Amino acid sequence: MPSYTLIWLLAGAVLCLMELFLPSAFVEFMMGISAFVVALLSLVGLVNLWLQVTVWLLLSTVLVVLSRRFLQPPRRKSKIQDAILAETLTEIPAGQTGRVLYEGNSWRAQCDDEKLSVAPNQRVYVVRREGTTLIVMPENILR
Repeated sequence: MPSYTLIWLLAGAVLCLMELFLPSAFVEFMMGISAFVVALLSLVGLVNLWLQVTVWLLLSTVLVVLSRRFLQPPRRKSKIQDAILAETLTEIPAGQTGRVLYEGNSWRAQCDDEKLSVAPNQRVYVVRREGTTLIVMPENILR
């Protein structure tokens, strides 16, 4: 029967190679690294197979969680990406909603300043989005 060290080394190599050919956001890679650590521990003297499997599972979980936390780029807080200009289709009365044309679609919109009304066919800046309503400011105010 082959030693546990050899089995863990093979498992680690297979998992790391699987990540190379079938990317899974470093999950397989972290499981492979954990298998290499358990192979080292089994070589040093950790002989109980169930303890090795437990260490591998715990170490894999910790490494996957840490890799997600530190390797993923931070999310953008704004869901509105690059295009920030829109044009009003209808008047936006003070404190009420109207319609704007944004990225080729008609959106419900409200002025960020509740005391300000926006005329139709006027260019506006999209400040943020609240659900399906765009919060806008007139272009001439922000210049």
